[in-house]
Parts: sequence; structure tokens; C-alpha cells
Amino acid sequence: MDHSPSVVSLSAVDEQRFGIRTARAMLKDIGNFQETVKFCRDNEVLLLISRCPASRLDVVQVMESAGFLLMDTLVYYARNLTKTPIPANTSDVAIRGIRAGDEIQVQAVAARSFKGYFGHYHADSRLNRTRCDEAYTSWAVNSCVSRDVADEVLIATDDRENILGFATLRLNRDREGEGVLFGVAPEAQGRGIYHLLMTAAMQWFLEKKCECMLVSTQITNIAVQKVWSRLGFEPCHAYYTFHKWFDGRD
Repeated sequence: MDHSPSVVSLSAVDEQRFGIRTARAMLKDIGNFQETVKFCRDNEVLLLISRCPASRLDVVQVMESAGFLLMDTLVYYARNLTKTPIPANTSDVAIRGIRAGDEIQVQAVAARSFKGYFGHYHADSRLNRTRCDEAYTSWAVNSCVSRDVADEVLIATDDRENILGFATLRLNRDREGEGVLFGVAPEAQGRGIYHLLMTAAMQWFLEKKCECMLVSTQITNIAVQKVWSRLGFEPCHAYYTFHKWFDGRD
């Protein structure tokens, strides 16, 4: 979903959202695990949200032995943008960049399209359901108003400028871009708008001299993975997301 730290750090966003001391970590080896647990205890962290490469089963097993609970599996797909042509937009739905004030409609679209979305927040029964929904809504709005969150937001509109969907884009590094967060209003689904946003994102990254585009989703989200496959994306790697509560409760 959002940027993960190199090892571990406090998460002000999650603490503000859920009202508890929260940290985030990327655990790639056993040393990372030990360092992270010490950090959390030293900083009185209640909830740790940690990701681990799916290939590091040794780390996964240590985490499980320490009471970490699996919350989701995030799969990544990649596409080379230069080897094969990007499909053209032949629809009557317009795709454009974000404009000042669009964040109001984007917020409404995100609230409806992500209600109950079963990511790692919703998988944790101890987290408030409403605030879990709000995580994606605030992420979408922040993407619209801050270049620290997203480098561009593409908007799909009808002929009356009603926003039907959005895509947040990030330039990860030289020649690589990532489609981070996509949302389509429930009443506009089934019209191929997600497909249009994907092709527009590919074109935007190509214009920024990127050679590769990444996208990710929950492993159970088969529908979007089918779209990616039809557009020439291929699976490249995966991460597990674990939650660890440090208050001793199950």
C-alpha cells in the first residue's frame, strides 16, 4: 500500500488514525527481526505492521513463532513499457491529470470504492472498521494534494466532469514507476474504466522516460490481476504483511 521503511520506524499516520503507538517495518532477515522487536519494546509500540518478502520463509517462521499474525499477501506485477505498444484509449471516458478541487470528488469515490476492502487493516479484528475504511480515503486525498505522496493522479471523468475513477502514480526511481492506488466509483464499474486508467498510467510513465511499471494488490484480488495479464504485466515478487500486538492479547 504505502512506503515501507528500510527497517523499522514509528508510523505517525497510523497512530493518528487508530489512536495507538504504531510502527512499520520491512523484515528481510533475522537480524532485521531482532532489531525491530527491540525497537518496538524500547519505544512502547503497541502495534507493529511488518512486511516480509515471501521468499524469506526463514524470517516468516521466526515471526510466526513470536506471535506475529499474517494479515495479507501482496503480489507485484511488472511490465516493460518499451517492448510492446500501449493500447490506445478508444472510449468516450476522458482521462486527465488532477486539478485543484478534484480531491473532494476523489474522496467520495475512494470512500465508496474501498468500503470494506479487505487489506491488512480489515484483516485485523482489533482495528476499528470505520477507521480501516478511512485509511484508503485519506491516502487518496493526500495523493491529490501532496507530491510527497504521489507524483501524479489521473482522473477519469464523464462528459459533465463527474469523476468516475482515479489512479495515483509514483516515480520510484530512475526508469521505474508504480501505479499505487486505483479506485472506480461503484456505479461506474463494468465500463472498462480501470483498464483505461491502467493504460493511461502506462503512457504517463512512458512519457516520463520510465521503462518499467509496477502494480500490486492482494493475492485474492483476481479480477485486477486478469486485467494486468491482458495488458502484458507479469508477476515478479510478493510480500507478506504481519501484525504484531505487544500487549500480550491474542
